Amino acid sequence: MSTATLEAPTGSKISKGGKYLTFELGKEEYGLEILKVREIIGYMEITAVPRTPSYVKGVINLRGQVIAVIDLRSKFGMDTAERTEQTCVIVVEIKQSGRKLSTGIIVDHVSEVLDIAGEKIEEPPTFGASVDTDFILGMGKIGDSVKILLDIDRVLGEDEINMLAETTQSGH
Repeated sequence: MSTATLEAPTGSKISKGGKYLTFELGKEEYGLEILKVREIIGYMEITAVPRTPSYVKGVINLRGQVIAVIDLRSKFGMDTAERTEQTCVIVVEIKQSGRKLSTGIIVDHVSEVLDIAGEKIEEPPTFGASVDTDFILGMGKIGDSVKILLDIDRVLGEDEINMLAETTQSGH
């Protein structure tokens, strides 16, 4: 085995190692970089905002700050699920185009924080030009399972981030 296989170009596998908060949506397990997570809160009443996409559930008031909440199942085109006592909102900080925005994402169940070594993270598979996988940071191999590691800054597009920013501004 040559040493060339162990080297990684900038931005590939090895730099993605670190701590990830893992959570479930249906039968799939996902992970978010822990540094993007501000807090995890129980599911609470969400105020609907008219004329927003279906995956935008509305806004919540978190200690005086208005935060937009997204249903990740809906964003990913999954079936809706009944809310349970396991359902919660992960408040993440999204950075895009020099802006920072706190957003809540609804997940079925928060699992654990995992320390995933860079060599256990593979590039996301390519499904051809018609399938956008830019929001996938990589595929974390944990034992026999695979966790889809999300690049939360890219789960939402720039237009969506701007719309969410406007949604929370109008709520003040």
